[in-house]
Amino acid sequence: AWMARQRPQLGGGNPRGNPRALMAEARTAIVLAINYGPGGGAEVPPGSGAIAAYAQTRRDYHDVVKKKLKRLAGWIADSHGAGVKVFVDTAPVMEKPLAARAGIGWQGKHTNLVSRRFGSWLFLGEILTTLALPPDKPETDHCGNCRACIDACPTGAIPESYRLDATRCISYLTIEHKGAIQPDLMARMGSHVYGCDDCLAACPWNKYEAAPAEPALQPQPEFAAPTLGELARLDDDGFRARFAGTAIKRTGRARFLRKVLIAIGNEGDAGMRAEAERLCADANPLVRETARWALAKLDGAVAGVNHQGDNHSGPGVTQGEGNLRP
Repeated sequence: AWMARQRPQLGGGNPRGNPRALMAEARTAIVLAINYGPGGGAEVPPGSGAIAAYAQTRRDYHDVVKKKLKRLAGWIADSHGAGVKVFVDTAPVMEKPLAARAGIGWQGKHTNLVSRRFGSWLFLGEILTTLALPPDKPETDHCGNCRACIDACPTGAIPESYRLDATRCISYLTIEHKGAIQPDLMARMGSHVYGCDDCLAACPWNKYEAAPAEPALQPQPEFAAPTLGELARLDDDGFRARFAGTAIKRTGRARFLRKVLIAIGNEGDAGMRAEAERLCADANPLVRETARWALAKLDGAVAGVNHQGDNHSGPGVTQGEGNLRP
């Protein structure tokens, strides 16, 4: 829907395939990357929620990267008199193919960019400019026969090499998806409460991973593995205060608690039953419905019953629905 809304503003067609739809006079795309490697990370302990490494920073990476790009773009404009436009995931730019053509890395089998210097942990940004610059040498694919990222995906969102089924991707489901989630997918989401690094973390090229040089992109301990109980007790004010300035805030409390409740159900810890039961009376219908799913899952765990395929079909989902496909 977002792509469809962009087309009339950009003259129709598919703007992603043509950067000049965003800047008609552009002659060069300068692609830049900044490392956010989590340093190997750590296992999420029982009773805690898993937050993707990129969202464990105190500041939203969009703001950090855009500030740096604007500084560079300003220098290009002032010193060379060139026109410039800056993008950090803010327009339909095909940034990963552009980054591969610019030599930063290659698109791995998980479809994300992989670098021989930094592994899978890179934020990307682009400057379109009227300045004509000689192109860098493109990077070649170094995945070989490896399929570690494909095998690591809990929901089977990478059905084949270099193809992502976004409707099954935990990152999409926990960040972009606004409605109910299929019960079979909820049962596979584990303790992920915001994003997912499973396919990225599995990449062997991460052996060259380095800690972020940018202080604002250093992971914060309080975001590494917060307990599900404390997250479940967040009201609107508490949610905004805890995640102010971070990437997490944009999902809002209701969608965030939906993910927390899914993690609670998947944990199977009867000690969390009171939290799920309390949220069955929440003011938000999405939270209430997911809380009922979590409660049934917890009760099933106590009774030794698997609720994944029983009569409880979860929030807003009918029985017998097949796997979603694009």
